[in-house]
Order: sequence, then C-alpha cells, then structure tokens
Amino acid sequence: MSVLAVGLSHKSASMAVLERAAVSGDTLGKLLHDVAQAEPVAEVFVVSTCNRIEVYADVDRFHAGVTVICELLARHSGVPLDDLTPHLYVHYEDRAVSHLLAVACGLDSVVVGEEQVVGQVRAAIKLAARQGTVGRVLGDLGRAALRAGKRTRAETGIGRAGAGLLGLGVELAAPRLGEQGLAGRDVLVVGAGSMSALAVATAARIVVANRTRRKAERPAARPGAAVTRVVGLGDLPAAMAEADVVICCTGAAGYVITADLVPAWRRGGLVFLDLAMPRDVEPAVAELPGVTVIGMDALSEHRTGADTDDVAAVRAILETELAAYRSAVDAARVAPVVVALRAKAACVVDAELARLAGRLTSEAASGLSLDELAQAMRRVVDKLLHEPTVRVKEHAGSPKGEDYAAALRVLFDLEPRAVQVVTRAPTPGQEELP
Repeated sequence: MSVLAVGLSHKSASMAVLERAAVSGDTLGKLLHDVAQAEPVAEVFVVSTCNRIEVYADVDRFHAGVTVICELLARHSGVPLDDLTPHLYVHYEDRAVSHLLAVACGLDSVVVGEEQVVGQVRAAIKLAARQGTVGRVLGDLGRAALRAGKRTRAETGIGRAGAGLLGLGVELAAPRLGEQGLAGRDVLVVGAGSMSALAVATAARIVVANRTRRKAERPAARPGAAVTRVVGLGDLPAAMAEADVVICCTGAAGYVITADLVPAWRRGGLVFLDLAMPRDVEPAVAELPGVTVIGMDALSEHRTGADTDDVAAVRAILETELAAYRSAVDAARVAPVVVALRAKAACVVDAELARLAGRLTSEAASGLSLDELAQAMRRVVDKLLHEPTVRVKEHAGSPKGEDYAAALRVLFDLEPRAVQVVTRAPTPGQEELP
C-alpha cells in the first residue's frame, strides 16, 4: 500500500473553480465513504478548506487509485470530470507525504504560515476517524503532519507572515476601516467555525450569528472575546444594521447573505470579509452603493510571502519529520516478520516445555524447577534471535530491506497469515491525535 494525494488548491485553480468544487457537510461524509469503499483504497481522509480540497488515500494501485478518486471528486462536487481534471494535481508516496507536511505547516497556504490550517488538517483526520475510514497508515501520517505543524509554530517565526486570511482581509479593507482595523468597530461574525473564532478574538464589539445557537456560543465564550450577544441567521438584517464589518465563514452550500438582506440605509460604508468557500455573500452585494466585499479571490491575488530564513527553518523541520516518518514506515514494514518470528519461537519453547513437563518425574525435577528451565530456554531463544531482528530493522530502509525480511520468512518458514495478522493489527492509541 502507498499514500496517494489528489486535489486542487488556490495554486492550481481559480477561486471560481474552487467554489464550484467545494465539498462540505454531508457531502464530505459521502465522499469519504465512497472513496473508502473503492476497490484500490484501504484508508482515506479529505482536507477541505476555503482554498483547497485534497484527498489522501492509502492505495494498492496508483492508476486505479487516481482514476477512482478523480471520478468521485467530480461526482460529489458536481463539477464535470473534464472541467475538474485540468486543475487537479497528484502526489504519490514521498511526494504525497511531503505535500501534506507542507500544508500542515502553512507553506502551501494563501497566507504563508497561517495558523488555521493545522487545525483544519486535524479536523479532517478526526472526521475520517469517526467515519472509520482512517487506520494505521494514514493515522501515522496524520500524526506526522500535525507534529510538523506544531513544531513549526513553536520553533520558527513563520507566523510573522500574517495572522492568516482574516489579517490579510483586514489589511485589504484598510482604505475603508482605517489604520485601527477592527479595533473599536462593531463586528458581525456569521458562522461559528475556526475562522469565526479567530475573528471573535480579534475585534472589540462583536455579535455572532449562526444557524445553531449552541455552536455560536463556543467562540463567544473564548477568553478575550468581547461578544455582546449571539443571534440566529434569521436576525441577520437587524444585526447588519448595527455593524461596520461583517465577517462570514460558514459551511453553507448556498448564499447566506443576499443583496435584499442588506438594510438599504446602512449600505454606505458596510464592509464584508467573505472567507467562506463556497462564498457566503451573493455577488450582487458588491454592487450595492457604498458596500465593500473582500472575498477569497481578492485574498488569493494578494498572497503574502514570509521571511526566507523562516521558510528555510520550516523546510528543515519538514526534512527531519519526513525522514522520521520514512524510518517509522520502514520499521513497520518489517515489524510483522519480526513479531511472527518471535511468536513462532515462543510456540516452540512452549511445546518443548509441555513435552518435558509430561516426562520429568518429581525426583528429576526437584533440583531444577520447570519455571527456571522455561526462563533459561526463553533467554537462549532471545539471544539467538536478537542479531537477526536487529539487522533486519537496520536494513529496513535500504534498497534491499524487503529482501532481508523475505529471507527471514523463508529461513524460519513463517506462515504468511501470521505476518498478515500483525500487519492488520491496530496500533495502540492510533485514534489519538496531538
């Protein structure tokens, strides 16, 4: 099995295409299920954000895996395959792993070093875990990506490139908002996702609107959030009448804010930051007199860079994490053989002990207990197997690593089914993510 990544992002497609291809909510769950059920796929998770949708799968055949994932992406996004294919990219094995690590570290984001993406990757893997579509292979890959993202933020200054999409949006709105940005403004936050939570932590006077009141209260309860009240989506016109800035980031499939919802007398000076994909704000809103709408298309055109030293530091972390992941994968590849070998040796010892127990008289066994004899035999077996198992692990990452494992299987006549059972066994705590 090998890791395959198929997707599109702001680097390969326009925001119009990304908006059409966006997959969220129940549709995302159906996509996960259908890809997982595909014949060449063993595991899958999907990273779906406002500027990317990427399918990561553990597959046994490259071409078959690419074909079925592309077809299912087209089916569930509603974008014809011929329209979608020119914007798709494919990464395989090490390149797929390296790409996910770069995504989690923010190197592939609209705003380099943005903080939200690592949380989005974590949410993608947790959703797949709940759906039962991720196991040992992609679980280990997910932990490697999240570890790299965490190290990036703890050990480098990549975050200085900007606070993320919200920060860039506020920067682009500066001609209307002034140098103070959101400070001192009346802000309406529509949606209760991670981006909305960040907005709540940034502005001064805030109203949060969401379809589900309970979810809206989560960002409102964050330390430092100056939320004055929480309202439902039905109260949007009244809430917009009191706002200077409206920040939108919901997972809705259609428009949440249409031109007819914007109060006519409040239109002169109202700023919308639409950070959703697909967009929350109807295009006609931007045509209203005095209204400014900044969406993902504008943010994509003003991508910010990062300090070269910070980028180099992040890439160094990626290299060490990629090397560690490769080493772990190589060790896991030969581990079933080692476990099966030791299990067979233990069975041989147990069989011999059972035979001796039936033959030894009480007088013969009086000078040496059966337990002591068993310990001695197991120590001998451990010493005999120590060098072969150490050597096969050392050579696991070499070009002939699989040859060493195959030699052990042949020399010790290991049952293939015994090796497969160990291969399929879950890793303890594999569902836990950092």
